[in-house]
Amino acid sequence: MEESQTLGKRKTENSEVADNGQEAESATKRRSSSRTCVHEVAVPSGYSSIKDESIHGTLSNPVYNGKMAKTYPFSLDPFQQVSVACLERNESVLVSAHTSAGKTAVAEYAIAMAFRYKQRVIYTSPLKALSNQKFRELSQEFSDVGLMTGDVTLSPNASCLVMTTEILRGMLYRGSEVLKEVAWVIFDEIHYMKDRERGVVWEESIIFLPPAIKMVFLSATMSNATEFAEWICNIHKQPCHVVYTDFRPTPLQHYMFPMGGSGLYLVVDENEQFREDNFLKLQDTFSKQKVGDGIKYANPKATGRIAKGGSASGGTDIYKIVKMIMERKFQPVIIFSFNRRECEQHAMCMSKLDFNTQEEKDVVEQVFRNAIQCLSEEDRDLPAIELMLPLLKRGVAVHHSGLLPIIKELVELLFQEGLVKALFATETFAMGLNMPAKTVVFTAVKKWDGDSHRYIGSGEYIQMSGRAGRRGKDERGICIIMIDEQMEMNTLKDMVLGRPAPLVSTFRLSYYSILNLMTRAEGQFTAEHVIKNSFHQFQYEKALPDIGKMVSNLEQEAAMLDASGEAEVAEYHRLKLDIAELEKKMMSEITRPERALYFLSPGRLVKVREGGTDWGWGVVVSVVKKPPAALGSLPASLASSRGSGYIVDTLLHCSPGSSENGSRPKPCPPRPGEKGEMHVVPVQLPLISALSKLRISIPTDLRPLEARQSILLAVQELGTRFPQGLPKLNPVKDMGIQDPEFVELVNQIEELERKLFAHPLHKSQNENQIKSFQRKAEVNHEIQQLKSQMRESQLQKFRDELKNRSRVLKKLGHIDADGVVQLKGRAACLIDTGDELLVTELMFNGTFNDLDHHQIAALASCFIPGDRSSEQLNLRTELAKPLRQLQDSARRIAEIQRECKLQVNVDEYVEAAVRPYLMDVIYCWSKGATFAEIMQMTDIFEGSVIRLARRLDEFLNQLRGAAQSVGEVDLESKFAAASESLRRGIMFANSLYL
Repeated sequence: MEESQTLGKRKTENSEVADNGQEAESATKRRSSSRTCVHEVAVPSGYSSIKDESIHGTLSNPVYNGKMAKTYPFSLDPFQQVSVACLERNESVLVSAHTSAGKTAVAEYAIAMAFRYKQRVIYTSPLKALSNQKFRELSQEFSDVGLMTGDVTLSPNASCLVMTTEILRGMLYRGSEVLKEVAWVIFDEIHYMKDRERGVVWEESIIFLPPAIKMVFLSATMSNATEFAEWICNIHKQPCHVVYTDFRPTPLQHYMFPMGGSGLYLVVDENEQFREDNFLKLQDTFSKQKVGDGIKYANPKATGRIAKGGSASGGTDIYKIVKMIMERKFQPVIIFSFNRRECEQHAMCMSKLDFNTQEEKDVVEQVFRNAIQCLSEEDRDLPAIELMLPLLKRGVAVHHSGLLPIIKELVELLFQEGLVKALFATETFAMGLNMPAKTVVFTAVKKWDGDSHRYIGSGEYIQMSGRAGRRGKDERGICIIMIDEQMEMNTLKDMVLGRPAPLVSTFRLSYYSILNLMTRAEGQFTAEHVIKNSFHQFQYEKALPDIGKMVSNLEQEAAMLDASGEAEVAEYHRLKLDIAELEKKMMSEITRPERALYFLSPGRLVKVREGGTDWGWGVVVSVVKKPPAALGSLPASLASSRGSGYIVDTLLHCSPGSSENGSRPKPCPPRPGEKGEMHVVPVQLPLISALSKLRISIPTDLRPLEARQSILLAVQELGTRFPQGLPKLNPVKDMGIQDPEFVELVNQIEELERKLFAHPLHKSQNENQIKSFQRKAEVNHEIQQLKSQMRESQLQKFRDELKNRSRVLKKLGHIDADGVVQLKGRAACLIDTGDELLVTELMFNGTFNDLDHHQIAALASCFIPGDRSSEQLNLRTELAKPLRQLQDSARRIAEIQRECKLQVNVDEYVEAAVRPYLMDVIYCWSKGATFAEIMQMTDIFEGSVIRLARRLDEFLNQLRGAAQSVGEVDLESKFAAASESLRRGIMFANSLYL
């Protein structure tokens, strides 16, 4: 990796540019982290600047004294001044700041500079809705602005083009002429790069940008901004500045409200001081019997529960809070919920409250009527539209991704005009455009992330709480956190005052990228080039020196440990490893559901091991069968193993203040005097590493901490009573497993255990000697692991994966033996909305040829990810057959990928690739049904159906392009007709922003 140096940090305070504000730091923190910003710059080795220092300052101290490309009606904050100075030096810059701090001013300056020099500029954002909003905002500021999203193209020859990042990546792959005129690319919300599904799109776009283009990255605060800038400097051989500020123009106060209680408790004041006294008073308000609900793992969508407590009192508490906010003139307020149905329920509870004057009501009605003018008569009468007006007139609104787009945009516009005083929203409202309120309320501190309820992380909290406090209007912003159970002080501190999360690469190789790179295969455009230059590889190589340091420290420790009797130690250690290996084999048999479930009754003691982590003995609470969907976030190796469909809720010994930043509980290390807590942890069945003969009785209510701690004492007491280890169930005698191979396995284990117990070390009374022996063995083991980690470069991993994926492409006929892209591959190159391998398979095996365009639209809808329906699928015959063909093709592709050594679980692949939940709905819409009629057919939200239909239209257009590229004229016209049949009515109503 080539050297790039990072020039030292510089802190800039208030309006003068100082060379070091270090001494003022502690005082600064107290003044709501005053107006400071930190500036750093990563510079390629051997780079020298040719800028005039009297106008531009230096690399490490950029200042601009020339004529501004754009003037502002307000004086710039220090971070904005430094950013503008970097832009005027014509160097890339990453601006990392809170949502309300004013990053947009920097983006606007880059656009003004491009206009000044008659160059073009591209502005990318993660979501189509954000691109639409940005287009409107920039069109008011600049004259020549265009928009390119998959749905809409307006003025594609404009000097400033707003687009989604997917469109930019497509332009880079196709070598678009537009890029030859582009001087700057602005990446908004660059922290989206850590998105598991789509993060790779940002990474590839950055890698492919020509080195002459300079970049502006706008990001929420992140803890490794410098590392990101070093990566940019490394791959583009140009300086990249970092301008970082924690400054909030409006300081925040954070209050907590105990549900069912009354009154607010200030826990963090506007100087970011934690008020421990108030926190303790708050904890006292929770009576012993009302502590939390430790054992609920239900998916909130399925249960539709209110405000996580499951009690309807959540609704009355929210009513109480909103009423109080209005009485104290703390409005406008945004009330965040983590569940879309909950948002709507809370808004409906406000029926007695009215926040708008008659004059405001009239304006709302007029804006509403104007907005729905673009809809047909029948669509204006939809319940989703009719129900909204009475709410909006009272100054109450709902905002989530399931709403009709027109309603969502209307709510945004009314909120910006101050006509919505109480907005019930999900966290998507915290993304993108600056729409601040005076107050923000969190209805819960835990959210369902598809797998479990976890505390929200500090990054999520920063993003949402950042909506509180309007610059120039409010002296301070107010955050109110509703809680329904006692909360650890450290958990709260981590959430409210924690550091923002680092940006971590989610780079992966897709067939779409590999094929596009093979098509271009010129010089630097190879998959190898992309892998080498990925942020993922950069982060990995950066960590290597640390691993090397760890190895040498461990080697020093090993040399100091007593080496006498090494052969004896090695033998003893090998016996232990052999036993562990055989026990693992035995447990994979024992934990087959048909064998284990009978013995996993409440109170049974079980041992849990997860990879290298030993959780020790825990107590079974209950066993639940999980639908395959809920296992999606598990590692493929685990999810595919037998019995992973069962979750054993187990009381386990967790370290105190566990579940930091909302993460999962951590096991409590068995250190002397370490006091941990018992928590109910959902455990995959295959993670159980031993079943004990012992059972203990457990209390019916495990919510109080005392109840759980009494079990901890009971388990510890058993540990003292059985110093040789708790008695385990004998699989042959106790569980009745008589399979001869299995019996042989058990005998082998018993034989090895006899040898272990007879070993001199096992009987040795010299505890220090044993500890020294064991530590030595552990150290050697760690050294081996770290060394193999260093050898097993990530690069090699990706190379192997690339080789395997290329094999798949050869088998399916996308490329030939020499890696030359064939007809099929050329079609797949044009498809990035759905599964490119699967859809080209259907194009080439004749599945589409036998269908009419309505069936094609329905079948293509299975490729678009979206909400799941909980209703039973009963498809009409004309759809059932094509769906079966699609599933068969998906199975075949999954099996080919497995044969080519890719880790693919066939059933999971088919389930993820084929999503038939809206086939019927799309079929009927394509055949002319009304929107009201199709909404009767599904339980999926209106907004989600529309979003899917629009992505489907984009997908069908890609398919049309693919068919055209391979000369399939009939298919091309069918895809065009399918797309045409969707494009009507409310599904494709124009955005209010355009």
